[in-house]
Amino acid sequence: MLDLEVVPERSLGNEQWEFALGMPLAQAISILQKHCRIIKNVQVLYSEQTPLSHDLILNLTQDGIKLLFDATNQRLKVIEVYDLSKVKLKYCGVHFNSQAIAPTIEQIDQSFGATHPGVYNAAEQLFHLNFRGLSFSFQLDSWNEAPKYEPNFAMGLASLQIPHGAMVKRMHIYTGNNLQETRAPVMPLACFLGNIYAECVDVLRDRAGPLGLKLRLLTAACGPGVMTDAKVRSIERSIYFGDSCQDVLGALGSPHKVFYKSEDKMKIHSPSPHKQVPSKCNDYFFNYFTLGVDILFDSTSHLVKKFWDQIQELLGHPMEKPVVLHRSSSANNTNPFGSTFCFGLQRMIFEVRTHISYLTAL
Repeated sequence: MLDLEVVPERSLGNEQWEFALGMPLAQAISILQKHCRIIKNVQVLYSEQTPLSHDLILNLTQDGIKLLFDATNQRLKVIEVYDLSKVKLKYCGVHFNSQAIAPTIEQIDQSFGATHPGVYNAAEQLFHLNFRGLSFSFQLDSWNEAPKYEPNFAMGLASLQIPHGAMVKRMHIYTGNNLQETRAPVMPLACFLGNIYAECVDVLRDRAGPLGLKLRLLTAACGPGVMTDAKVRSIERSIYFGDSCQDVLGALGSPHKVFYKSEDKMKIHSPSPHKQVPSKCNDYFFNYFTLGVDILFDSTSHLVKKFWDQIQELLGHPMEKPVVLHRSSSANNTNPFGSTFCFGLQRMIFEVRTHISYLTAL
């Protein structure tokens, strides 16, 4: 059973790892992979029809914890503990939920010192006790009448007419005073870990077509003794078609990974697909995971050939029929996401999932 420290408006974790609000999705997944022997049975939940309108959720079913990420920026927005019987919780080093300590309303009052009454939701039959950045929900479906607040009776929780021993059903950690209006905060300094993240990526183009990318990057100093004075800096870098590997490395730094293309499935669409021209080396990608960008280099000239990046809106309507792209391989013939359509428009290729209707790559 996990033993975790609750920090309102900030995080949930222990001495080995921490889920912090504002943390990127990839970093949370990395934590889960590193501690897979302890944290098991993780589900990834998202909307197939409207993926950008609903939160992306990592559900830790064995531990009763959900991590809710903003679908647009993929940063951690809310931490929910929906089954307190599967985890130990403490605040300021003192347990308020464990096998020996039940999370009753009296225990929460003792640990957190509630100074104002809560809110009863008749539709959910839940009583919500809210703090800044922290909320507890109590199950009241066993009582016939909703709790009433009598300000002249007493102060704080004593003014609520609810039976003693009401148990916490859910706990939420978030930013601000209102769970319903909370937003994913900016990335904490502790989450940079020497990496650079993209705040904004713009396509540079002229009348003839796309020229390259302009990236607004966020970086923070790292190293011993620098966290106290560290600040997030914003810098801009531009990458153009025809840039060399050295140009890209000088602008963006070393990639997280270099991927070499093993085969070209689009060769059949070339003017002479029957001509099998042997290649001594393959084109390769620079993968920048924290930037959300992959850059393809020509294997012969080592110059930038094309970019892959998420696009926010369509630039027009293609006149030609799309090319159907299947992402299966000899090692894995199953593709859970299905085939996609590739539309050519203004010297650009847009890859679209028909059942979701949003762009996946450029």
